[in-house]
Amino acid sequence: MNQENRPIEAEDPAEGARVTPAQQPESPWVFWRSVVLTLAVALGIRQFVVEARYIPSGSMLPGLQLQDRLLVEKLTYRREAPQRGEIVVFRSPYSFDPVLAGAGEPNPLRCLVVNIPFLGSLPGVNDPACDAYIKRVVALPGEQVAVNPKGEVFIDGQKLEEPYVENYCPVDERGMGPCRTLKAQVPPGHVLTLGDNRANSWDGRFWPGGAFLPSSEIIGRAFWRFFPFNQAGTLLPQAQPDPATTDPAP
Repeated sequence: MNQENRPIEAEDPAEGARVTPAQQPESPWVFWRSVVLTLAVALGIRQFVVEARYIPSGSMLPGLQLQDRLLVEKLTYRREAPQRGEIVVFRSPYSFDPVLAGAGEPNPLRCLVVNIPFLGSLPGVNDPACDAYIKRVVALPGEQVAVNPKGEVFIDGQKLEEPYVENYCPVDERGMGPCRTLKAQVPPGHVLTLGDNRANSWDGRFWPGGAFLPSSEIIGRAFWRFFPFNQAGTLLPQAQPDPATTDPAP
């Protein structure tokens, strides 16, 4: 046999014929291992770093519209506390409110399935304790906060400037309306969160077990809107005077 007609896999007579890689049967585990690793990385990033969310209701109008797509990052609050004006995503009050939650806690596995896109919309899968809410932080631990019938916020007696709020609660000539008021001190480890759409937001004013959100229930901070494309941009609050550090007007 001349040099050109010798098979490649038996080029060295001392080694004998060898099976080429193309002839070796591929283990099914190679495919499934790549699938498992890909899912693990994707779920790990979603669970601990950043995830996409959409707006399902009008509680944050007009700044956030229905079906807006946001990115929620989960690293900041591991090293620092939530700040006023930030938009936060948190676990449903049905999972932590002492009246709404009842005796049981939501099943973590079920909540994982519920929050996987498309799966959560399947009949019989959804659980209100596994939902996520999105609101804005308006009061911090230790502050005296008051919310009047219109939904205006006062921190330690000073009115909070909220340029993102356009739809306040309606009131009559006596200053009364359908929205609940609030006057209390924010306890340690908690914040007060309200929807920007004060007339149509089921937030701390209406939770039966208490108005304040435990910081431990916060999933992350909404920092970027990526859809619709013509509204894409940061969601982080712009610097403005803080009523907690502003001297009362004379």
